[in-house]
Amino acid sequence: MRNNQMFKDTEIGSIPEDWKVMKLGEKANVRYGLGQPPALETNGIPMIRATNVKRGKIAREGLIFINPNAVPNSRDPLLRARDILVVRSGAYTGDVALVTKEWEGAVAGYDLIVSPSDAIDSEFLTYYLLSPWVQKRHFMGLKVRSAQPHLNSSQLEETPIPLPPLPEQKKIAEILSTVDQAIEKVGEAIEKTRKLKKGLMQELLTKGIGRKEFKDTEIGRIPREWAVSRLGEISKLERGKFAFRPRNDPRFYNGKYPFIQTGDIGEANGIIKTYSQTLNEEGFKISKLFKKGTIVISIAGNIGDVGILNFDSCFPDSVVGISANDDKANTLFLMYLLQGFKTELNSIAPRSTQKNINLEILGTFKLPIPPLTEQQKIAEILSGVDGRLDLLSKRKERLEKVKKGVMNDLLMGRKRVRLEV
Repeated sequence: MRNNQMFKDTEIGSIPEDWKVMKLGEKANVRYGLGQPPALETNGIPMIRATNVKRGKIAREGLIFINPNAVPNSRDPLLRARDILVVRSGAYTGDVALVTKEWEGAVAGYDLIVSPSDAIDSEFLTYYLLSPWVQKRHFMGLKVRSAQPHLNSSQLEETPIPLPPLPEQKKIAEILSTVDQAIEKVGEAIEKTRKLKKGLMQELLTKGIGRKEFKDTEIGRIPREWAVSRLGEISKLERGKFAFRPRNDPRFYNGKYPFIQTGDIGEANGIIKTYSQTLNEEGFKISKLFKKGTIVISIAGNIGDVGILNFDSCFPDSVVGISANDDKANTLFLMYLLQGFKTELNSIAPRSTQKNINLEILGTFKLPIPPLTEQQKIAEILSGVDGRLDLLSKRKERLEKVKKGVMNDLLMGRKRVRLEV
């Protein structure tokens, strides 16, 4: 990369002297997709909707198919390789996907289609449209003009874009694509590891380790030497405390006491290592501190999300703290057991405006309990898998930070790529 160069100030910021800034409409044709889908047809052609546009790529999940004869001759919604889809309305307004050869001949739904001229590399343009400058400073400014987020063709055509020489565009896209491929590989490894954990949990939490003899119980078939116990018999349950309303009153927050919410539990991979909110002395007076090592479980909203505190913390009454009885249950094993029985916990929640379970229901919830030594072994196996998940997740986070920095540098010319002569 070379940095000894002259820069010039433009509406998108400082860029290299030999780059240009153009309006997207000057170098690309922008047109509308088909709109509302006509009659669906199992063996028809794919129709790409906003839900299929996923941060640069087209996803198959939720794909629908339409009768090709239903496409009117007056519209041109057919996609070609090198086209770029831009979501024009709804929660994902501004999201972008590059059309590869795989999707050539598919139909765009309600979204906008960008067909770049030969002066623009489509992959480079896709990365630029996904950049923070466009997403936050340009698209967001357009979206807030109405209650419903919305982009139209003229707004998209007015989007300013940097225009390096074409070989440099291609090299920039190549570098960013390499980083994306690395992120994708780590993502695939994470998904495989999650499937491995799910399979191990199904096996270990119902069949144990090396068990040959089984018995039928009120909660299903389990190893003969295992017991069926209520959660309240093997642990102490205490509901979180913070009943003041409105709960977001600022006079109780920003102090030294960690205060986790149900969302913090769901985002953790078993062990809760971070928190996003704290209580001050006033907040602490109307709450309660639970010790590090306490199992916490959500009883409202996302019922059954469970983790173990890695620090002393307070939490609201939508969370229950569980302290395992050392002579009956291993803390880590019990956390995994509750993870494995999340679906069953959800099924026993009373049907109301907002699903929730109370201490009485939770305390009487029945679980299969192995001997302590076997609990320890099962916990060690699953903890090892979680350790790998944690490492992979951190690797992915690092790569995403690298990508963000590289995008910022390359797309604005702060660092120039070395072109092969």
